[in-house]
Amino acid sequence: MAYELTYVERIQYKRRQDAAYEAGEDAVTNLQAALALADLTLPSLSNDGPVASHGFVRLGGCNADFANRLAEVIAAGAGALQHQR
Repeated sequence: MAYELTYVERIQYKRRQDAAYEAGEDAVTNLQAALALADLTLPSLSNDGPVASHGFVRLGGCNADFANRLAEVIAAGAGALQHQR
């Protein structure tokens, strides 16, 4: 016989899923804003909904030029962070 969640467990699960969805939405918004600062856009960037009660962001595909530019921006940012330490 399969275990059925209690009412309280269902509510707790729903709250975790909702929080994970919101975390994904926030992450998408934050990443879009950061990419915009570098004049970059990932058109397929989206919230993929909660996965195992964690926010999951779909980055999507991009061409090699975009990937190389993104790598440059990340490397520059990482370098700047190292100099701050």
